[in-house]
Amino acid sequence: MSSMKTILNKSRKPIRVQLPGNKVLYLGPSKSGQIADQHATAPAVQRLLKRGEIEIVGEGTQREGGGGAEGAAHEATHGHKPQTIVLPKGNR
Repeated sequence: MSSMKTILNKSRKPIRVQLPGNKVLYLGPSKSGQIADQHATAPAVQRLLKRGEIEIVGEGTQREGGGGAEGAAHEATHGHKPQTIVLPKGNR
C-alpha cells in the first residue's frame, strides 16, 4: 500500500494539477482527489498551494482491489442517477 494525500480544489473553476511523470489530475470546483505523497512536493502542486487554489486536507492509504461500498456506488453511476423502471404486476 502506498501512502496518499487528499487535495481539495478551493476555487470556483475547474483546475488542472500537473504531476510528475506527465500525469494530470483534473479537479472540478470544490472537488477532491488523491495524489501520491511524493507528488505533493511537485513545483506545480506547490504553486497552486501558495495561490490558495488547492488545499491538502488529509492523508489516506491506497487500497488494493478497489474501494468499499461507497466507492463502488459512485463508480457504478458515473454521476448519473440510476433509472427506475416500474413494471406492472398481476394478471395482464
